[in-house]
Amino acid sequence: MAETKTYTPQGFKALQDELDYLETVRVEENKKEISTARSFGDLSENSEYDEAKAEQGKIHARIAELREMIAHAKVIDESQIDESKVSVGSKVTVFNKTRNMETTYHIVGSYETDPKNGKISDSSPIGIALLGASEGDEVVVTGVREQILLVKSVSRAKE
Repeated sequence: MAETKTYTPQGFKALQDELDYLETVRVEENKKEISTARSFGDLSENSEYDEAKAEQGKIHARIAELREMIAHAKVIDESQIDESKVSVGSKVTVFNKTRNMETTYHIVGSYETDPKNGKISDSSPIGIALLGASEGDEVVVTGVREQILLVKSVSRAKE
């Protein structure tokens, strides 16, 4: 059985949008690619056909994966969130005492991560350490290099 993952409403919508695109647009495009490749003749030596069929397999595998993810998704209910505590969907500014620097993170579900843009997973070492913390709390991030973070502010991300 698939593991339940937590998503922000935006992250869950992105899953649904990708699934819709694959099912309604990409599958039809691929059918045309296969049909065109078939018209080139001998399928045993037809690289265009082989590529189109391989792409078909990838598309259908991704569709199955997305359906599974959606079926086991837990979408956070913004109305039930204590905005003073770090949770999925929070923007949290911390002062890293170990590195002597301030950073802002957006805590998201694992599918939504984008570290270059400050979006870190709730299951990452920093995400795990921050979950449930409030402004003024000090948390310890364990891992390769232990870090001490002071939570400076917590707010809900507005996307």
